[in-house]
Amino acid sequence: MTVAPTGSPVAAVQPGAATHPLQRLSAEEIEAARALFDSSGLVTPTTRFALLGLEEPSKQTVFEFSSGDPLDRRVRAVLLDVATGSSRIVVASLSRGEIDSTVDVDPAVDGQPPILDEELATVDEIVKADPEWRLAMARRGIADLDLVRPCPLSAGNFGIAGEQGRRVLHVLSFLQHRPEDHCWAHPIDGVVAYVDLIERRVIELIDDEVMPVPEEEANVDDPAYTGQPRTTLKPIEITQPVGPSFTVDGDVVTWENWTFRVGFDPREGLVLHQLSIRDGDRVRPVIYRASLAEMVVPYADPSPVRFWQSYFDAGEYLLGQQVNSLQHGCDCLGEIHYFDAVLADGGGHPRKIPNAICLHEEDFGVLWKHTDIFTESAETRRQRRLVISFFVTVGVYDYGFYWYLYLDGTIQLEVKATGVVFTSAYRAGSRYASEIAPGLGAPYHQHLYSVRLDMMVDGSTNAVDELEAEPIPIGPSNPHGNAFTRRVIRLHTESEAARTANPAVGRTWRISNPNRSNRLDQQVGYELRPEGQPLLLADPSSSTARRAAFATKSLWITRYDPAERFPAGDLINQHPGGAGLPEFVAQDRPIDGEDIVVWHTFGAVHFPRPEDWPVMPVENCGFTLRPVGFFDRNPTLDVPTNHADHCAPG
Repeated sequence: MTVAPTGSPVAAVQPGAATHPLQRLSAEEIEAARALFDSSGLVTPTTRFALLGLEEPSKQTVFEFSSGDPLDRRVRAVLLDVATGSSRIVVASLSRGEIDSTVDVDPAVDGQPPILDEELATVDEIVKADPEWRLAMARRGIADLDLVRPCPLSAGNFGIAGEQGRRVLHVLSFLQHRPEDHCWAHPIDGVVAYVDLIERRVIELIDDEVMPVPEEEANVDDPAYTGQPRTTLKPIEITQPVGPSFTVDGDVVTWENWTFRVGFDPREGLVLHQLSIRDGDRVRPVIYRASLAEMVVPYADPSPVRFWQSYFDAGEYLLGQQVNSLQHGCDCLGEIHYFDAVLADGGGHPRKIPNAICLHEEDFGVLWKHTDIFTESAETRRQRRLVISFFVTVGVYDYGFYWYLYLDGTIQLEVKATGVVFTSAYRAGSRYASEIAPGLGAPYHQHLYSVRLDMMVDGSTNAVDELEAEPIPIGPSNPHGNAFTRRVIRLHTESEAARTANPAVGRTWRISNPNRSNRLDQQVGYELRPEGQPLLLADPSSSTARRAAFATKSLWITRYDPAERFPAGDLINQHPGGAGLPEFVAQDRPIDGEDIVVWHTFGAVHFPRPEDWPVMPVENCGFTLRPVGFFDRNPTLDVPTNHADHCAPG
């Protein structure tokens, strides 16, 4: 990247009254940003805003802020000229009316800006105008091209001749039998078009093999296919007659002892800021910032048509921009508070997504219970959790991201993957795909997520220990062979802290504060409990592994740096690889008793089943953060019994 001159300051734009440094951008601020960029000569008729979001201030600025202090509201934008392909990253101050920096992007080295929605729509016109593509359709007996649905997909970076420095999408195609038919049941396999979005043409067509297009339809909205709705399910009503237990003040949520600030980023989606829990008369910080920073979906089909399939849904497609508008009674049940999202469109103007974030409470079964055989007392308390969630649709898949806060101080993230599996024609005996309907394949693939946890366990000075169970062999100290203990290893540097999960020994990681102790003189902490599923299965020397290096480890620890936000780098679209966490940890900074960021990779390997077709039941994965010595005792002893008509002596 090269830094270009910023030009002279212009008059400050008054964007409206933000009251906190982390407050989400308003529609007025987005319009003000657009006007500032325009007046600074950065916007032409062919300029598109690939991304526009809040440039979050440093931690120190946030810590020092007091209500009523003046704010320097800054934004960060990725600008793309769709006529020339040139792009730049711009940081600007709305409060001062100044462009702070402009960095020109070298796409061959730095990667491309994220994919624009309008580019996805443009692909249909481009491929259908290509004579070779039309001939490929004719070879397969497809005459009505209005019923063909070209599907544009991120190209990755595989060293394909002619693609370096170009803005490219790869295009597979699907067939409809009629306009209301769901095309995913009918993949037109064996052919792929490589499209240059700036030149607006197909630069290469691979027509590898003519394969039968699967015929069977799979229309989930057609009763003739699904059958009539069952009538045996009785209604379940979730009510809170006196209202929910949480309060919302702007972006700030308070529930029981928890307090946090809701953020929303166009790339990451939902962000939780300043997550703290009250313990007696103290409010104790746990996490400064938590977000789903990246995810990758690599596929296993090595064929000439599909080897490149590996999608970075946050960095390439922008999770926040793909957010759904949630429906009450469908996506969330109970007493709901919704947050709308306001994002910039490709023109730099605000668009509002109603009900983008859902906030509600859920009963979660028994919290604790004991029946005492001597005193004959019987006590039961019920667990409850606060749910903060949003859903996105990226291509065929739908993802729900659910943050849970529990009464006992536990924090969880659960990802719910659903939607439609990406389909292919099925080759009999394939080692890389499942047959999910007659002649219809679904390639094996993974869903791997990277969460960024800017930890702040009782303060900014934190450390990490690796914990695992250790069996003790029979010997003088263990004559009967029943003993086992726990191995504790302190991680001192970034290079030491690139770790993998090991379920065989119950490996976990404890994030503690060496300067804070509980009443037993133990360092207060939170324990990260991974699920321990397989990491990236692509070969370590592959392009996928270079670009998704974060997915080769379960845990990374880095020293806090506000510029280090994304595990695969700032511009992952068509990036050659090596950016992000590999660069961060190459500095090998000390992390023992420092301001640290915890990065955790988790996910699932998907070998599709017939039951995943034509729409996939939710598949869950995630992780848990649980207090370990953070409290002096069970923090839920004051939770009351449920109600007078429940849990009362008989």
